[in-house]
Formats: sequence, C-alpha cells, structure tokens
Amino acid sequence: MRQLRYSVASSLDGFIAGPNGEYDWIVIDPEINFAAIYEGFGGLVMGRKSYEVYVASGGGEGPALPVYVYSRTLPEGTRQDVTIVRDAAAHVAALKREDGKPLWLWGGGELFADLARAGLVDGVDVAIIPVMLGSGIPLMPVRGPRLLLELRTHRLYPKTGTLFLEYDVRPA
Repeated sequence: MRQLRYSVASSLDGFIAGPNGEYDWIVIDPEINFAAIYEGFGGLVMGRKSYEVYVASGGGEGPALPVYVYSRTLPEGTRQDVTIVRDAAAHVAALKREDGKPLWLWGGGELFADLARAGLVDGVDVAIIPVMLGSGIPLMPVRGPRLLLELRTHRLYPKTGTLFLEYDVRPA
C-alpha cells in the first residue's frame, strides 16, 4: 500500500502562500536536489488552486509524474496526462491501495485537511523557509483535524537557513 505525503514549503509562521497566493518568498536552496525528490514519488495529488500554481510555474523539476487534480468546478476526466476527479477521498483511497511509490500531496491546505480528516495522510514533510509572512494561506485551515506526528528525519540547509522536517502521521 502506498503512502500519501503532504510535502510543502511553509513560512516560519505557518503559511504556504502569501495573502494573494504569492510564493516568491520561497528560497530555492542550491543543495536541494528537486529532481531526486520527484523521483521518490509515484504521482502528484493536488487541488485546483495548487494545480493552477503548478501549471503557472512550469510544472515539476523531475521526471514526469501522473497528476491527479481534485476540483468541484473543473469537468472530470483525463486530458494531457492530468486526471481531474471530484471525490478526492475515494480516489486517493483507491490510489493508495495500488502498489508503487508514495504519492505527493503537492500543496493545498484545504485538500490536506480533507484527506487528513479521512485518515488518508501518512506523512507531513515541511520545508520551513526563514521568513514571516504575517498572513496568507495556512499550512492547514483552522478547521483541520488534529494529527499526531512522529519525527522521521530532519535536515538543515545552512546556505538559506531552510529546515526540512519529515514526520509520519501516528494513528490516533
């Protein structure tokens, strides 16, 4: 059974994007091998808003991965190697039952909260960027579920001060 890992950059005060969705504050550390990170995953899971950012930023920096977008407004179906589905929890549960590499929950605090509430999130991996935004899109919405986490590993990138934390979700 594959895992679903919420892997995201966050400001020190807990925002994954600025108040207008901006992400220009995310420093790219030269020591982080993004292609290798992508190689560790078997697919990208994201909400519609994160998908719009993904497309606007040129997509991934590693091998081409299947992309699954969950939206209540876009028509369902597969086009240009992107699968759009309305029922995120049921679809992700089915994906997790397949063999393969972990799935990357690529941004989207609301989708993260929904999937965590359904018990589908196995890990939370956060790159803490040394900036305080003051407001923006939170790592998890206020109504998100409580998750117990166990530290898997951590890495400090001294050139930028980025701290990468990997946690496994513990059963409640």
